[in-house]
Amino acid sequence: MRFLSFTVTTLCVALMVSPALAKEKKHEKPMDEKAMMELWKQAATPGEPHKLFATLAGSWTTTTKEWMEPGKEPMESAGTAEMKMWLDGRFLYQEFNGQMMGQPFSGIGIDGYDNMRKKYVTAWMDSMGTGIFMMEGTASPDGRTITLKGSHPEPGGGKMTHRAVWKIIDADNQTFDMFGAHHGQKEMKMMEITYTRKQ
Repeated sequence: MRFLSFTVTTLCVALMVSPALAKEKKHEKPMDEKAMMELWKQAATPGEPHKLFATLAGSWTTTTKEWMEPGKEPMESAGTAEMKMWLDGRFLYQEFNGQMMGQPFSGIGIDGYDNMRKKYVTAWMDSMGTGIFMMEGTASPDGRTITLKGSHPEPGGGKMTHRAVWKIIDADNQTFDMFGAHHGQKEMKMMEITYTRKQ
């Protein structure tokens, strides 16, 4: 209901603002209400990226590898993930449970595709922080390899940049590789998660 209220409110504001913007640009004809409604409907309708996300709903086992330093053997741990679609097929919600750096770890991820911006977007929250980590990016032509980028401040100062490569191999297998660079240093592979659907 809150989503519907927000959408309707946003639409109303857009309809009120459109004539004002049209006056500023006299050479452009103002869009009529019906056309504007149709554009909003198209922007709010799940498409092919969302349908692909829907194939990932279900229960997964995970294997995580973490690299603390380049050239050293990774730490490896097992975990689980539960995935389901939210808001009538618009977002993929994930609950992850496993280990990180030898400690119990849990996280929540929300993945989507923004029809208006033509971007994949993701938000991540976990038990090792109090912030919300955001990334966005694009996909390969078939939509099965999604590359995301983001950054976050580090406790000692500076910023760490991230690049993630999410491969949706098929409905039963996917991988998520994370690369990072501290304070503008050379990028290194930090993490690799292999997801296998529970049978």
